[in-house]
Amino acid sequence: MPITNNVTRMLDAKHISYKTHTVPEKKISALEVAEFLAIPPETVFKTIVAEREKKGKAILAVVPATGEVDVKKLAKAVVEKKVHVATLERAESLTGLRAGGISPLALIQKGLQVVLDDSAFGLEAITISGGQWGLQITLNPQDLAKLTNARNAKIT
Repeated sequence: MPITNNVTRMLDAKHISYKTHTVPEKKISALEVAEFLAIPPETVFKTIVAEREKKGKAILAVVPATGEVDVKKLAKAVVEKKVHVATLERAESLTGLRAGGISPLALIQKGLQVVLDDSAFGLEAITISGGQWGLQITLNPQDLAKLTNARNAKIT
């Protein structure tokens, strides 16, 4: 039986095409998700929480499993002097989600700024966390960008 949560209900309500995947209900990396689902790791995207040097809401950097966030490029994309990647504890505190289950789709109502790496737009579909451990969602990157009001930039 497929997992249903607020993210899948929202996608259904907005008539967005997506596919769910069940993975182990524990914190696993994006590379482990790719291996578990037997899909190319460059199609699995992880959400990295970053903070601004000055006051302001956190930033969600959505990058491929095979890449790392370049904080200088991310700062430029959000027009900040400096940003830094949050610790796991801080990321969980800022989002209210457990690391490994942080998803821009689950945080739409929080008004966090989302930056989606340019590499996503060369793909037909990407897989991201469904907002909880054990759930991954594959969808069109254009749909993700539209839903989250994401800015796209080269941030890896």
